[in-house]
This record gives sequence, C-alpha cells and structure tokens, in this order.
Amino acid sequence: MTAETTPPAARAPAGPRQLARQRRRASLVRFWNRYRSHRAGLLGLALLALFALAALTAPLTVGPDVASVTEAPGRPMESPSGDFPLGTDRFGRDLLGLLIWGTRVSLLIGLLAALLSVVIGALVGITAGHFRGVYDTVMMRVTDWFLVMPTLVLAIALATVMSRSLGTIVLAIGVTSWPTTARLVRAQTLAVESRPYIERAKALGGGHRHVMSRHVLPNVMPLVLAQATLIISSSILAEATLAFLGLGDPTVVSWGGLLQEAREAGAVSSGDWWYLVPPGIAIAVVALAFTLCGRAVESVLNPRLGVAR
Repeated sequence: MTAETTPPAARAPAGPRQLARQRRRASLVRFWNRYRSHRAGLLGLALLALFALAALTAPLTVGPDVASVTEAPGRPMESPSGDFPLGTDRFGRDLLGLLIWGTRVSLLIGLLAALLSVVIGALVGITAGHFRGVYDTVMMRVTDWFLVMPTLVLAIALATVMSRSLGTIVLAIGVTSWPTTARLVRAQTLAVESRPYIERAKALGGGHRHVMSRHVLPNVMPLVLAQATLIISSSILAEATLAFLGLGDPTVVSWGGLLQEAREAGAVSSGDWWYLVPPGIAIAVVALAFTLCGRAVESVLNPRLGVAR
C-alpha cells in the first residue's frame, strides 16, 4: 500500500518589498557577471582590494607609532636593508610602515572628496534638468565657470585660505571637481524626463520631489557610480599634489606628504630614490586601479560605449 502524495502548498504571492529585493539581487548578479568579463576591471578591483586590506590592517601590522619621530627605530636616510625594506626617512622612521599607514589617509581623502563631488554634481544636474528655465540657465553658467577655471588652482586657493586639515583638503577637492558630473547628470536627466512614464507620473499627481527621487535618481545612479570611480583617482592625485606643495595636514602621514618630506630632505639631489619612488608608485597604481574599475563599470552600465576589454 503506497501513501498518497499530496500536492505542495501554493506559495503566497510575493509582496512589493520582496519583489524589489529580488529585482535588486538579480540586477547585482547581472552586473557582476558582466563586470567579471572585463579583465582590466578585475585587475583594478584586485589592486584596490590589496590597498583596502593594507589600509584596514595598518593599525595591526604597523601601528600608529610608526609615524612617531621620537621613537624612530633607525638612523636617518638609511638605504633599503633587511630591517627596513624601503629604507628610512630623514627622521629614521621605517618608510615601508609609513607607506602602509599613509594608505589610510590617501584612500579616505579620495573617497570622501569623490563623495562630496558626486553629491554636489548630482544635486545640481538633477535639479537643473528637472526645473529648467531660469534656474537651469543660472546653474549651468556657474558650472561653466567652474569648468573653465583650473581645478587645481581653485583647490590650492581654498587650501591656502583655510586651516591645514584633512577636512580642508576634502572640501577643496570636492567643491572644485563636481562640474563634469553635473553636466553629465543634467543631460541624463533631460533624457529621462522626456520619457512617457514621467508624464504619467505627473498626471497622477506626482510632485517634483517624487519625480526626481523615484524616477530620475534611479536612472542616473549608474552614471553617478561610474563617474565616482573616476573622480576618486583624480582626488587622490589632487591630494598628493596639495600635500607635495605643503598645503596638507602636517600631523598626518599620506603619500603626498611623504613626497613633500622627501623634497624637503633633498632626496632628489642626493639620489635617495627609496624616499621618492615608493610613494609615487603607490599613487600611480591606485589611480590606475580606480580608472580601470571606472572604465569597466561604465562599459557594463552602458554597453554602447564599446570600451575595450
């Protein structure tokens, strides 16, 4: 005698939130499947993972005492050796430890400055493309003024008149690098608002806030994300430039600060390459990594660009 099998219970219909989570999960899976086909993007992601790991584990691997001048373990300007793989600086500090510790500051400034830049650019671009008229004209003229002005000169001017701190560097870079994002987001906003479902949303009573937050913002976010990855690399380069010019925070260790100290110590004229080369290579590699990731993200989100893999 065989037991009768009962049909499985019918599943309850998924709610709106569950459907939204399923769509987001499926979108992330599709994004990753496309992203991992870009070998250059994977290389950039691997490099960024190494830098992020070094930054997160720096308090455990080198500790904050590595920046102490009074507790320097070596003699000033020692060449690379077994005890000091990258040599020592003019105070006798381990340059390898300083390089690892400086990763924290350089990446933090790059991320915060890029965040500030894309927030300003997205806000200006979305509002200008949505409201148009006089507001659009005024904001685009302001954007054009920032575009024609040298970004580095504006950042140097702000860093000069304000106190020397990490917040000043972030503010100086962020408020001078947003115009490109604003222009791109405005163009995308105009394209989105010309679609029929925007007219339907307005006809059903959707206000300005609803249209911009529920319809425009989700459509411009991929562009903002791709732009953010590219701005991070330029922000790190700008921070290194400001620190090299002596406009950074002298109380913290960064890659640009190491280059500035090497210049002051006369490493160029004396041929102490270990003081100059490692920070310069670190800046170049992390900027390249963010650029590779940005190009891959842009290619995934907009396949029509046809970026070479």
